[in-house]
This record gives sequence, structure tokens and C-alpha cells, in this order.
Amino acid sequence: MRLFGMGRKRLVRTFFLMALVLFSLSSLAIAAGGGGEPKGWLNTDTYRVMNFSVLAIALFFILKKPASQALNARIEGIREQLADLEAKKAEAEKQLAEYNDKLAKLDEEAEKIVQEYIRQGNETKAKIIEAAGSAAGKLEEQAKRNIEHEFKQAKTRLQAEVLEKALEKAEEIIKEKITADDQDKLVDEYLDKVVA
Repeated sequence: MRLFGMGRKRLVRTFFLMALVLFSLSSLAIAAGGGGEPKGWLNTDTYRVMNFSVLAIALFFILKKPASQALNARIEGIREQLADLEAKKAEAEKQLAEYNDKLAKLDEEAEKIVQEYIRQGNETKAKIIEAAGSAAGKLEEQAKRNIEHEFKQAKTRLQAEVLEKALEKAEEIIKEKITADDQDKLVDEYLDKVVA
């Protein structure tokens, strides 16, 4: 406000100085005319300049207050706009800082997510390996049981075959070595056992 007041004083001085210069020029022009008929400057010209000066001064004083109010209002409007722009700038800087923080946090969050997926992948890998080991152990145990069962069956079949062959061989030997008296004797012994 003080600066604007100083500018107004300068404006008034300048305006009065211009009016004084115009008035002086018109006076000089009249004096240069030499009292006879003026060559380029007429008395009416002096009155016109004076009328213009008076009109300009009157307009200055009449328009001084509305002009200063308009200028003050304009200055106040510019100040408000500057304050509003400063507030918007501060808000924008605040939002930029928030977005930068969020962006940094997003990078950290992405890193955490990647680490979590790696950890879960390693856990799943360990579980799969453990399950595969367990399944392999079960398959090995089952295979051992199957081998033992097959071995027992083969042993039983082999024993049955050996027994059958032995019986056949024994029958052949008995057929060759048994006589009719031996057969009668065996039949009698068998009948005695059955009757008893």
C-alpha cells in the first residue's frame, strides 16, 4: 500500500508538471507572437490548452478515487490470486511428496511380495520333495513287501514241486521194491488200525 501511495504522488506530480509545461508553452507562444497578429498560435489556442489542462486536472481529481480503488481492488485481487496459487503450489508439493512416498512404499511392497513368493515357492518345493521322498519310501516298502510275498509264494511252489517229485520218486521206489507179500502185510496193518 505504501508503494502504491508513493506511485500516486509521483503520478500527481507528473500530471501537474505536464500541465505546467503546456501552460508555459502556450505562454511562450503568445509572447513570441510579438503583440501583433499571431502567426501560428491564436488566443483561442491558449484557451483550448488551458481548458484541456483544467479538464484533465478535473478528470484527474474526479477519477482519482475510483481509479485508485480499482487499482487497489486489482492489486488485492492479484494478491489473493498469488496467495491462492501459493496455497495450490504448497498443496501440489504436499501431494507430490505423498505420491513419492507411496511410490517408494510401492517399491518396498513389491520387493516384499517378491520375497514372500520366493519363500512360499521354497516351502512348496520342500513340501513336494518331502512328499516325493515319502511316496518313494512307501513305494520302496511296498516293493519289498511284494518281493517278499513273491519269494514266499515261489518258495511254497518250489516246496510243493519238490514234495510232489519226492512223492513220485518214493512211489516209484516203493513200486519197484514192494512185493505181493509186503502189500498184503500193509493192507492187514491198515485194516487193523481202522478197526481199532
